[in-house]
Amino acid sequence: QVQLVESGGGLVQPGGSLRLSCAMSGTIYALNTMGWYRQAPGKQRQWVAYITSGGGANYADSVKGRFTISRDIPEMTVNLLMNNLKPDDSAVYYCNADVLLTMSSRRKYWGQGTQVTVSS
Repeated sequence: QVQLVESGGGLVQPGGSLRLSCAMSGTIYALNTMGWYRQAPGKQRQWVAYITSGGGANYADSVKGRFTISRDIPEMTVNLLMNNLKPDDSAVYYCNADVLLTMSSRRKYWGQGTQVTVSS
């Protein structure tokens, strides 16, 4: 059973920084991507950033230049360093993993979410 556990959310002032972490446990055949999504009240969940098994990172335009995604393969963790945070970044952040459980079985998993609030 694959599980994702996020940590690191909280309250920060505008311009501040936070670091989110997501630890994956369980047995998989291979990892495609791990990434982060966010959902603000009354809005749809939106993609923020993801990193491929090869280490390639991709970012939504709204966070490009401010957020940095990284991963630790042996530890099966993915981190999101968020700098210069803005009130619009406030949301519940969800970790996502796209994995192969077997050569022919692909699944996506979600963490429980961690709240990020940017406010003075």
